[in-house]
Amino acid sequence: MVDLKKTALHYQNYLKLDKILHAQFPMSKELGDESHDEMLFIIIHQAYELWFKQIIHELKSVKDTIKDEKIDEKEIIKVVKRTDRIKEILNLLVKQIDVLETMTSIDFLDFRDYLSPASGFQSHQFRKIEVMLGLKINQRHSFGNCPYHDQFSVEEKKEILTLEDQQSIFDLVEKWLNRNPFVNYEDFDFVEHYTTAIENMMSKEMNSIKSSDILTDNEKNIRIKMLEGSKEYYNEIVSKASFEEKNSNAFSKNALISALLIFQYKDQPILHMPYRFLKNLLDIDHIISNWRFRHAQMVDKMLGKKIGTGGSDGADYLKNTVYQNRIFNDISKISTLLLSRSFMPELPDKIKSKLGFSN
Repeated sequence: MVDLKKTALHYQNYLKLDKILHAQFPMSKELGDESHDEMLFIIIHQAYELWFKQIIHELKSVKDTIKDEKIDEKEIIKVVKRTDRIKEILNLLVKQIDVLETMTSIDFLDFRDYLSPASGFQSHQFRKIEVMLGLKINQRHSFGNCPYHDQFSVEEKKEILTLEDQQSIFDLVEKWLNRNPFVNYEDFDFVEHYTTAIENMMSKEMNSIKSSDILTDNEKNIRIKMLEGSKEYYNEIVSKASFEEKNSNAFSKNALISALLIFQYKDQPILHMPYRFLKNLLDIDHIISNWRFRHAQMVDKMLGKKIGTGGSDGADYLKNTVYQNRIFNDISKISTLLLSRSFMPELPDKIKSKLGFSN
């Protein structure tokens, strides 16, 4: 057993501060024309990479926890804690842009030419995060018709391609949702009850529009068309004929219905943690999109229409990634499908007892 009193571990040695604090080498200084703000630029991006390392550490834990066929409810608490942490880290990364924006355009131009062709596009760790979450090659917005992994060394590219071949969190979550036993439990068919509830809700809304004394005929027609469009969307989701051809970046029909049930009955004790897990994944997707958007805004202010140091079309490239590189779009669809509590199908007592903590 290690005698901690004899090891005399020092704060600086434990954190390897000699390595960390001596890892900043401004190119402008080395080339004899030091720019004051280059130090900020380096430290901000080094901090990003350290946080990326922590996010990868958390994502590995999440994957390991949900990869098994049977997952104990207590394990879902663990993945909620891990994804809570990832969300807070990502929010911090968005906030770091405020610090970076204390540097003006001219401050950046003082050393920008020294950076080319280095670019954040070459962050291996961030690409690993995207792949681990579930972003596929065919979903990505790219530039120059070059695969994103061509930016990396042979070993880094091999690691990325190996990750591409593994199951992502998206894949594992879809399988987990497909195993939800409560969508069809004994003689309770959630889709059947949900469809009836949708028809009742739509009928009430339609009657309300038609009998309105406030709306004009034109306004009524517009609202009726909108309602019919919503009804068509509802039917598309629950119809047995839909989702037979699964897109590579979309949940299967059963998985989406399962997620809908979890969101609709999130107040049931056993479903609350699964709800928080799914919501965290959606929040992570949104925060990353926000980070991309804030980054695009910053590049707009800093560079205008100048090309990026890595050869991309700068702000335009970043703006295109905001929506195209989303991963958990299917979870965001669920809000459209949710029913108000007054129209929610009543769960049978035998299901309520399974979803509670009484047994």
